[in-house]
Amino acid sequence: MLKLITEQPKETIELGAKIGELLNSGDIICLQGNLGAGKTCLAKGLLAGLEVEAEVTSPTYTLINEYQGRLPAYHIDLYRISDYKELYDIGFEEYLYGEGVTIIEWPDKAGPLMPDSYLNITIKSQGDNRLIKIIPQANKYISLVSELKENVDLGGR
Repeated sequence: MLKLITEQPKETIELGAKIGELLNSGDIICLQGNLGAGKTCLAKGLLAGLEVEAEVTSPTYTLINEYQGRLPAYHIDLYRISDYKELYDIGFEEYLYGEGVTIIEWPDKAGPLMPDSYLNITIKSQGDNRLIKIIPQANKYISLVSELKENVDLGGR
């Protein structure tokens, strides 16, 4: 696990970009935190690290935004989902097991459809600061977190 503190949105985006640079085909990133914690801000950075040039917006109302960078990228926001069974209608599992990188906000709402292997990132507001915890949920993400520990200096521990 890696704990970091960002002091402004720009730092959160920069952290996301550093993570995004390390992502590979099939990676799944889960973003957790309260409303306004900075999940979409971090997602913007992740997508920048994947070399997405398009404007990144929150998919709260569209549910899924698709982007093309060095890999296909899917930004999914499950906030408005009331039952995980709704996800069958949109082909949720196809995004999880495709060739792109999948970024999921509010992953708990996917219930049993969530895979066991993903990189979990929690964001907690602390005034203007954000406490960010990066937790690998599978062996394939341990090396990514180790590389971040070596290369990121944003109040890490």
